[in-house]
Amino acid sequence: MKVLNGVSAQVKQYFIITGNYWAFTLTDGALRMLVVLYFHQLGYSPLSIALLFLFYEIFGVITNLVGGWLGARVGLNKTMNIGLGLQIFALAMLLVPTSYLTVVYVMVAQALSGIAKDLNKMSAKSAIKLLVPAGDSSKLYQWVALLTGSKNTLKGIGFFLGGLLLTWLGFTGAIALMVVMLSLVWLFSLLKLQADLGKAKQKPKFKEILSKSRAINFLSAARLFLFAARDVWFVIALPVFLATEFGWSHSWVGGFLAMWIVLYGVVQTLAPKFTSRRTGQSPTGKDAAIWGGILVIVPAAMALALQSDFSAQWVVIIGLIVFAVLFAINSSLHSFLIVDMADKDGVSLDVGFYYMANACGRLLGTVLSGWIFQVYGLVACLFISAVFIALAVLFSSLIELDSGDDLE
Repeated sequence: MKVLNGVSAQVKQYFIITGNYWAFTLTDGALRMLVVLYFHQLGYSPLSIALLFLFYEIFGVITNLVGGWLGARVGLNKTMNIGLGLQIFALAMLLVPTSYLTVVYVMVAQALSGIAKDLNKMSAKSAIKLLVPAGDSSKLYQWVALLTGSKNTLKGIGFFLGGLLLTWLGFTGAIALMVVMLSLVWLFSLLKLQADLGKAKQKPKFKEILSKSRAINFLSAARLFLFAARDVWFVIALPVFLATEFGWSHSWVGGFLAMWIVLYGVVQTLAPKFTSRRTGQSPTGKDAAIWGGILVIVPAAMALALQSDFSAQWVVIIGLIVFAVLFAINSSLHSFLIVDMADKDGVSLDVGFYYMANACGRLLGTVLSGWIFQVYGLVACLFISAVFIALAVLFSSLIELDSGDDLE
């Protein structure tokens, strides 16, 4: 901690929040890979493994909506620490003998992990708004981009870590190590994270969990379709396509997707360099619409190319790389806009509502990914992705950041 001597209190809090988020993300990524690989080894069917994560996504929708209201009432330091504590408990639930690890039991553990993840994410994103001086949108954008990008980079590393720990320590040993490491982070956070960070001056009523801002409603709708556009082909259709059409092994598929997530996270961190205006003004909804318009070309072009004589393997690999770069920029822009537009008093209400829409998009995309791919194939998934991105562009173009009524 001597290194932080002379550093402002706001920056110290940012470091603690970011450290919490990083530690949580590593365990979240590693846990997902551990569960998939270990239960595959136990002979679980792909459908049964997919069901293990169903509650994880569903509870993400509920947690973001309720968690934002809770953060405004009790403080973001408490919701972040509750999230860390729940993740430790969810991990500890998996330390039981193998005979107890039924589908229902693991679904409950994953549900708790999903609640923990979204409490942690909502708290981290909301807290940044309170730590950056009012009016300094440029710094706010940089801090949001760094937090978001580094999180996704570490999630990809977590995938690698999960497989590595499973090989070295086995399932129980890997889970036990993560429980110990995350417990140390949790104790440090309980001691050092600023008390009552983000608590609203006037405690909001539960009926206020829905946003009253037209701009935030439009941005939330854009976020829903943006992430549905990614997951409709990325979550289920793509891994199965890589394994069945290209004959890639599970390790190749997992490693490739992990590298994609790392690239995605790195570009998110650098997004301000690509999107900041020469005038020094911060990006607006118009910028989100422009970058979304560029992104919509990628899945549409991939779908058309897969229907022609082009090499499917090169179409998918090159398309994925381009999609990762452009989607990361779009995601980072959206993440900045919600933090910038949110009301500083009770910021977690707006951020929680927005990430509830994000979770709805992931859930919609995941369900459609399996169904559309099974019935119509990857090309159909890509065309639907393009349609969803076009809808995200439409809603982004409707955002009016200069409207005083929307920024109360």
